[in-house]
Amino acid sequence: MIRTIRTAALLFASALTVSALTSCSTLTGVVSPADARGEAAKDKAAAGPVDCREARCVALTFDGGPSAPTPKLLDILDREKIKVTFFLQGKGHTDTYPETVRRMARDGHEIANHTWSHKDLTKLSPAEIRAEMAPVQKDITEITGKAPKLMRPPHGTTNDDVSNVMKDLGLAQILWSVTAKDFQTTDSKLIKKRVLDQVGRDGIILLHERYAGTIPAVEDLIPVLEKRGYTFVTVSELMSPATPQPGKVYRP
Repeated sequence: MIRTIRTAALLFASALTVSALTSCSTLTGVVSPADARGEAAKDKAAAGPVDCREARCVALTFDGGPSAPTPKLLDILDREKIKVTFFLQGKGHTDTYPETVRRMARDGHEIANHTWSHKDLTKLSPAEIRAEMAPVQKDITEITGKAPKLMRPPHGTTNDDVSNVMKDLGLAQILWSVTAKDFQTTDSKLIKKRVLDQVGRDGIILLHERYAGTIPAVEDLIPVLEKRGYTFVTVSELMSPATPQPGKVYRP
């Protein structure tokens, strides 16, 4: 009896783990950066100054901006000569800080879509999904002159409906491999530790610059990761020489 209960508990825990890892609904056809690069023509040159087929690359990404603290982060990134990928939110962000978005583009960062109001897209109809994406696409395109090619679904949840709409909109879906859950804490040391405990080659790090502990943590993380041999790249550079395909889901 005890053995049966213990086995059932283990199976339940295993199911929870699988559920957590596959919370993105069907998750059919998820592609890692390494696999994406492997599928590209072997003789195709990498776009940009770094070839992640050879270098030990990592991508810093920031969700839910721009916001009041973003220029401070941009100052740090400019000083350290690092390019990152910003997944921008619309309501209260792109419509409120257009000059910051303009600076992101001017500084050479990659700008992507993180929906208008951060709704779980898997709970919306296709028309409602489009309504979450379109205003942010419009804002970013009008501000920077360039339409985003990447998006990140809120909470990392996606399904076939979401994928089909993203394919129509020309947007690849980008998940992550490292999260510091910086929305839970203002402790910069803890944020730094969580990143360092999880990071590996081809890692995509998820952070939010609007939370108080994040920017100081990033400032400390950069030299440590560089000392460990990592090269910072944007998400598209991480995939290069492959090009992220609309509708597909990418995750290390």
